[in-house]
Amino acid sequence: MDIKNKKIMICDDDQGILDVLEMILEPEGYTVYKEIDSTLLLKRLKSEQPDLLLLDLWMPVLSGYDIIKQIRADRKIQSLPIIVLSASRNEEKIALETGCDKFISKPFDMNELIASVGKITEI
Repeated sequence: MDIKNKKIMICDDDQGILDVLEMILEPEGYTVYKEIDSTLLLKRLKSEQPDLLLLDLWMPVLSGYDIIKQIRADRKIQSLPIIVLSASRNEEKIALETGCDKFISKPFDMNELIASVGKITEI
């Protein structure tokens, strides 16, 4: 599949992060969907069918951990690649054990983020 058809869902409770990630990824050719409300994410994942999820860990109501567990337990979306973005570096081991595919700490390096997204979406 051509990169131009790749869809990325971003879920973060910080509108600034959502906007920055969109500004970084759209010029790379990705279609970006943003969700600030973690309780709406599972429904959006099923309707938009993204190729990758960029997910914050610390959000109100449903945490990133809760979301990863729900995704991995749902046969329709359980194979969705997930990159966790978190300001807490000591969360990496737990995030990977919970089921994310990659952990990137905030503040993130734009080149590392673009390279990681490219690597995961080309599979």
